[in-house]
Amino acid sequence: MPAMTELLFECYSAPSIAYGIDSLFSYRFNGGRSGLVVSSSHTATHLIPVLDSKPVISSATRLNWGGSQSADYLFKLLKLKYPSFPGKLTDYQVEEMVREHCYVSQEFDHDMSTYLDWSGLEDRDHVIQYPFTEQVVIEKSEEELARIAERKREGGRRLQEQAAKMRLEKLIRKEQTLDYYKGLQQRLLNQTKKETKRLLDEDEFKDENQLEKTIQEIEKSIRKARHKDVGGPENPVDEAEPTFPLLDVADEDLDETGLKEKRHQRLMKSGYEARARAKAEKQLERARVEEEERQDNEWRETDLQGWLEERRAARQALLQGIKERDRLKADLGNRKSLASQMRMKTLANLASDQPGKKRRRGGDDDNFGANDDDWGVYRTVAMGEQSDEEDEEDLGAGLKGVEAQLLKYDPLFDESNTMEAQSDWSQSLIHAFLRGPRPFDPESQQEAHQIHLNVERIRVPEVVFQPSIAGLDQAGIVDIAADITTHGLASARDRIKVLGNIFLTGGNTLFAGFEERLRRELRAVLPVEAAINVQKATDPVLDAWRGAAEWATAPESSQYFVTKEEYLEKGSEYIKEHKLGNAVAF
Repeated sequence: MPAMTELLFECYSAPSIAYGIDSLFSYRFNGGRSGLVVSSSHTATHLIPVLDSKPVISSATRLNWGGSQSADYLFKLLKLKYPSFPGKLTDYQVEEMVREHCYVSQEFDHDMSTYLDWSGLEDRDHVIQYPFTEQVVIEKSEEELARIAERKREGGRRLQEQAAKMRLEKLIRKEQTLDYYKGLQQRLLNQTKKETKRLLDEDEFKDENQLEKTIQEIEKSIRKARHKDVGGPENPVDEAEPTFPLLDVADEDLDETGLKEKRHQRLMKSGYEARARAKAEKQLERARVEEEERQDNEWRETDLQGWLEERRAARQALLQGIKERDRLKADLGNRKSLASQMRMKTLANLASDQPGKKRRRGGDDDNFGANDDDWGVYRTVAMGEQSDEEDEEDLGAGLKGVEAQLLKYDPLFDESNTMEAQSDWSQSLIHAFLRGPRPFDPESQQEAHQIHLNVERIRVPEVVFQPSIAGLDQAGIVDIAADITTHGLASARDRIKVLGNIFLTGGNTLFAGFEERLRRELRAVLPVEAAINVQKATDPVLDAWRGAAEWATAPESSQYFVTKEEYLEKGSEYIKEHKLGNAVAF
């Protein structure tokens, strides 16, 4: 303040100066005599009790929060919300957002928990559109579009021809391979057992059964390829049951050639019986599924509620399985998780002949891989104990099937309850917070230059009531007011006077709902018999200046002004006290 006094006298040649508290000037201008002045202005919030036109400065309390801090707080929230916002946020723009879009919530905790609900979000979400330059899309003429379409069709035809040529070449190679394997199979009929094994080893076959299986797979692949290209039958025509006459003949009655043919027929019979068993198993499985569907339909028709409860429980079990699968996947990516530790333990055990002991350099070979079962460990190490792809398909398909049944028969289950809808980003809470209730197009420059104000509208003004949400270690204005009226005043008569006129002034009290919120929360913390009256200044922003101008022109106020002669004689720290000034602090 001494610097301000020196500046006014030396630079601006002021004839005289008097200092006072802006909120008290506003209170005097509005005719106040006794009450509690709540002034929330640009830099701070003050609560000053006044008795008989004299402020009780010893009980006055300051809250370090005002309009400028509110704007800074909103600025930080928007920077966190839109870290890569392409527009330029300025302090003036943020202050304008605070003034135009923020309001005081009457039920802050409840409103915060429901603010982003889809019902009514269209009205609660305010969109601030920043300037943008939309990408110019050059419109093509019809002739150009036709030429482009023709080039695309021509390119598609060429690709189709290339694909058909590649399929044909692949089909020819398969047919050549099939002819070679069938020729091999015919050569084996007249060979000794040792020669047969040598021929099979040359083509990396374990036995004749594996050769037969390979031939069947190639034939099936060729049939599919021919069906795709020329529309031939994919499945073979049912053949007549083969006969194996040599199997009923004793070995003593056969020569060497007959014994080889008998072995071949025995092998063919084993393959035929295996195919017959597989076909029978498929028919049994199909019959089992049909029977289960019949029983399920019968249960649904006789006891719909019980059937729905079972379907809902099945859906919850599938959802739990999906969550557990996702958790296991996340654990495998975390080196400190139990799953990762077990995998590393398996790897460590593989490096040693005896689990728990380290291998020494230059030690003997552990013969890993000599047994086919050894290679199963890679499945455990790489994928865990279960196949993620198979489980994902089974769980996903099962969940879709159950949800399809619930959509059809459960009136309480709709599309919004499905997992696909619930995992939709555009329907998520984060999307509502960032982009409101509307779909977001990342390619649109207009939408990229938009700021959505929703929860910030009530979060910023709430700080004067709950300073802790902004990291401020102070009490809110309700607690401060209750403390002043209950402990800061000497008598019950003074408390009645103060509570009978709670006066609001300052630009930070202009939020909609500020007056109602303060009155309601004071009623909750003060005695039930206390009469509470809250009123606002006629003009919370300019009444302080009008009150100071009115006080300065009053004849009795001239004695409180410091003249330039007194300044030169007594220094810049000299002031004169009056009842609208901060006498205790000075």
